[in-house]
Amino acid sequence: MPEPGSKKYDTKRARARKEAERSGISDQDANDAANAELQQDPKFRSSGPRTERGRGPKGERPGSTG
Repeated sequence: MPEPGSKKYDTKRARARKEAERSGISDQDANDAANAELQQDPKFRSSGPRTERGRGPKGERPGSTG
């Protein structure tokens, strides 16, 4: 799944932003609209850390007894 920051996500965002700009929306508003549109799509939501290391130090994780 593409996630924010990935090449596929950025490509989709750029296309959506360009389409919004063509319809007359300002630069920053087009960027915000493209981001909002992609973040609402479940395919492009972050899935979180994939490894134990990605969750952070063991003693600082929520619910850990340390």
